[in-house]
Amino acid sequence: MSGEEFVPLSLTPMLIGIFAAVACALPGNFLLLRRQALIGDAISHVVLPGIVVAFLMTGMIAAWPMMLGAAGAAIVAVILIEAIRRLGRIEPGAAMGVVFTTMFAGGVLLLEQSDTSTVHLDVEHALYGNLESLIWLDAIGWSSLFDATALAQLPVELPRMALTLVGVCLFIALFWRALKISTFDEGFARTMGIRTNLLGLGLVITAAVAAVAAFDAVGSIIVIAMFICPPAAARMMTNRLEDQIGWSVLFAVLSAVLGYVLAGYGPLWLGASDAVSAAGMIATVSGVILGVAARFGPCRSRAGAPAGI
Repeated sequence: MSGEEFVPLSLTPMLIGIFAAVACALPGNFLLLRRQALIGDAISHVVLPGIVVAFLMTGMIAAWPMMLGAAGAAIVAVILIEAIRRLGRIEPGAAMGVVFTTMFAGGVLLLEQSDTSTVHLDVEHALYGNLESLIWLDAIGWSSLFDATALAQLPVELPRMALTLVGVCLFIALFWRALKISTFDEGFARTMGIRTNLLGLGLVITAAVAAVAAFDAVGSIIVIAMFICPPAAARMMTNRLEDQIGWSVLFAVLSAVLGYVLAGYGPLWLGASDAVSAAGMIATVSGVILGVAARFGPCRSRAGAPAGI
């Protein structure tokens, strides 16, 4: 494929996929080590009804209404979980499962009953995103990367995901030492004066911001897969946190690139006439990478043990 074809048709979707994958994988490492990996799954379920309600109230898809809607849905989820846990006297995990699945189902029903035909917000886009449609129509080749007029017409999802990734990286860099200590020894972290509850809340909020920013572009499938698969695969490659972060970024990028390429060209190589979902293929590739790491990773036998500082 020449630059005249690759830059307008494939460059921006691939970059958006990479940024979304890495933005979810980075906080996913700490959630995995804290045995909270399914929080990413929970976030992707909870944000859907909040995003739909925000759209129905404002009539448009924009970053701030989506963020506020998702935040409101998260607050409602917390209240419902606590109410079910206390009134029903059941374990927190069961209460979380009931609330998350119910809210996600409610979001799907709202999508089906609302008029979203004029925007990219329906059940299909909620699950699979609209990655393939995020093309750069004003680009004419590699020279467009230095053309201010063409750059002004970039899909808005690209700068949004780039800024989200920068924010995630800044959070991890600023609180790196506190995150490391509290992840491996929360009691010791408290004795050092680290406010572990606030730090844990900040980590969850960071993961939620990454999930909401990625939701419109890549859908919930990639969000769920990237929170878990790259960090879990990386955990089987090393026992050091710094190395685990590096491996998870590598696996996230590899999943995004290979998944996007295989979605577009894999069926053609096999003789089929149509491409498949890029989001679904990216998630599939991340699962394959996890399976390979589980089989051949040098630390696979100690995957359940804490990593080293």
